[in-house]
Amino acid sequence: MSQAAAPAADLSKITRALPFWLSLGLLPLAVGVAMQGGWTLALIPVCTWWLFSLVDLIAGLDTSNADPGTPDDQLVWYRAITNIWFPLQFLLVFGLIAYATRAAHLDGGERLGLFFGVGVITGTIGINYSHELMHQRNRTERWMGDLLLAMVFYSHFRSEHLLVHHRYVGTPRDPVTARYNEGFHRYFPRVLRQCLVSAFRAEGAMLARKNLPWWHRSNPFWRYTALQAGMIALALILGGWQGVGLLLFQAVVAIWQLELVNYIEHYGLTRKHLGDGRYEHVKPRHSWNACHRVSNWLLINLQRHSDHHYKPDRRFPLLQTYDPDEAPQLPYGYPVMTMAAMVPPLWRRVMNPRVRAWRRQYYPEITDWHAYNKARHPLPR
Repeated sequence: MSQAAAPAADLSKITRALPFWLSLGLLPLAVGVAMQGGWTLALIPVCTWWLFSLVDLIAGLDTSNADPGTPDDQLVWYRAITNIWFPLQFLLVFGLIAYATRAAHLDGGERLGLFFGVGVITGTIGINYSHELMHQRNRTERWMGDLLLAMVFYSHFRSEHLLVHHRYVGTPRDPVTARYNEGFHRYFPRVLRQCLVSAFRAEGAMLARKNLPWWHRSNPFWRYTALQAGMIALALILGGWQGVGLLLFQAVVAIWQLELVNYIEHYGLTRKHLGDGRYEHVKPRHSWNACHRVSNWLLINLQRHSDHHYKPDRRFPLLQTYDPDEAPQLPYGYPVMTMAAMVPPLWRRVMNPRVRAWRRQYYPEITDWHAYNKARHPLPR
């Protein structure tokens, strides 16, 4: 692993945290796009996908690591960005619903184009920030994570991510671990179906261990349903049924963005089956790592995913990056890789040789990968 380079005293400075505030620039951009319409509708996806990809090539990699023992009170300026995002996104989404449904200069196609861009923001930034918040112990932060997920009608992601994905990543029980040679267009409908079911079952199993039925009021699915119903009701009040349609459309785009990221994070990486439904412990090698500087600013170090799975409770500024001998490396940042994932032949050309090299490096003793490729090993105990 790269050596620690930023002591706690340096991390506490606002200048160290400011690059992670780049996402705020997307909010006035979205408002400007709504006011102008026309060709400007392309600006949001162009900025989030293409511009950050280009700047990544110029800025290069950041292989430095912060002191992982830095206390929370030294991370105020980092925590602030995730804490203020929900009210800002809330105002953006519902403000634009009220505006766009009444704006004479926007036709139906332009309204859809605008909310495609909104979905890029709520998926790329909003769900990503909710992911950071849901991992914290602070009750307020966890609630804000729930509210962000409710805005894109994917509330069950919290249950699935915390109770299923982190526990079973790289095994047949984890729907989110993309299988070797599985194209995204097959992966996407599979995870939509399986993740909802696995999340509900996981919450039901937790209640059963407390001798409570699944319909008990403590089941978070009741909260998820209420919050999502509230979002629909507000959209209906502000923009009528057209407002509801726009809200649902941005949610589809946001979920698509999330699952593209989920797809690339663990593609083809599996934990070794030890027999009788037992699997090795999760290690940095079971997630793709990327230390591209600028896209990590935009995504608050989500690309340092190997360390997130190794130490899930670490706040984003403290996530460590790993050398190639400890964790597999993506050739580009997430913006480029998610675009490649939409073209399966291109994706396989780029990633399949890397998966095979990973297998030779870490598991030379395994000669038959068929069961791993098809997720046919016994479910973990």
